[in-house]
Amino acid sequence: MEFEPSKVPIQPLSTIRHKCSACFKQYKKKEHLIEHIKASYHSVHDPKCGVCNKHCKSFESLREHVAGPLSKVNCSSIFAERGCILCLKICSSVDSLDEHKEICHLTTPRPIDTIEMLYSEDGVDKSNGLSSIRSREAVAIDCEMVGGGSDCSLDLCARVCLVDEDEKLIFHTFVLPQIPVTDYRYEITGMTEVNLRDAMPLNEVRERILQILHNGESISRVRLDGGRAKLLVGHNLEKHLDCLKMNYPDHLWRDTATYRPLMKTNFVSHSLKYLTKTYLGYDIQVGSHDPYQDSVSVMRLYKKIRSQDHPMEGTIRASNSPALSFSSSSDPWKSMAHENMTPKELLEISRSNYKCWCLDSRDAAQR
Repeated sequence: MEFEPSKVPIQPLSTIRHKCSACFKQYKKKEHLIEHIKASYHSVHDPKCGVCNKHCKSFESLREHVAGPLSKVNCSSIFAERGCILCLKICSSVDSLDEHKEICHLTTPRPIDTIEMLYSEDGVDKSNGLSSIRSREAVAIDCEMVGGGSDCSLDLCARVCLVDEDEKLIFHTFVLPQIPVTDYRYEITGMTEVNLRDAMPLNEVRERILQILHNGESISRVRLDGGRAKLLVGHNLEKHLDCLKMNYPDHLWRDTATYRPLMKTNFVSHSLKYLTKTYLGYDIQVGSHDPYQDSVSVMRLYKKIRSQDHPMEGTIRASNSPALSFSSSSDPWKSMAHENMTPKELLEISRSNYKCWCLDSRDAAQR
């Protein structure tokens, strides 16, 4: 049977689209949305637009969303009026933004030459003989490195600095490398041969640092769950620990170079200089590097991220399947009927693939 051209039946096009509640991507099929949620690891810890609530994978992508050349008109206009250029928070009014800036915009730390070290040489607090670092807090580290080897390419630790959460200098010393120095990298380190004449041997430096970090805890407990040991904050910690020839459990690392929300959109690390200017609002490493300024800056970055107030990831029940629930420690994708869940419910059971630093505050409160 043939139809006249004008009478050929028109098949209605399906207009059903399945939209991700986090990043707003749309899919024709529900199973494609489910696979997207599984692969994207969206969670309550994602950087999120304060206007449209879109989830972003990093603060850099969030910045592009609210202030970039291709930003959404509504989001960019509100952000331009009431948004903090550093932490990307949207304030309720212009007046509250001004108050927020007084807290969020920080000043450059003082140079290390003007700072008094909190500890005496035996690692004890000068004021009362007890450690001033409260239990389960963080310690920030920065190492300055000189060159070794025939081509000067070996990184040798020549100076190390540790600060606590109150930005107090708890350990600082020049370090005597175990092999001859072939390049003092003066433009970066500001050091010469004179600085290392009476420097502390590397083995002794490592012992002092581990004494501070372990905080009286046994090595086995430190490796297991940390116990009373300190969190170690730094930028490119693997490089610092390598030049110190020191091991410390990576579950106690807090590295601003590899923390996903602080990385580029392609998950390449930013420099500490960039992160400090972008998120803290001041310049460092102008001329030679100051280890105290660097360690304080990395500590400030950590504390700013840790202070985020994200919702708790508790037990979630699907509204159409009240008998199904899961705990935050179980795998929700193995136990729930995903085909019957709404996009919002799919987002609720999704979990991030990194540990958000805001959880450090909750862990400390539960101890």
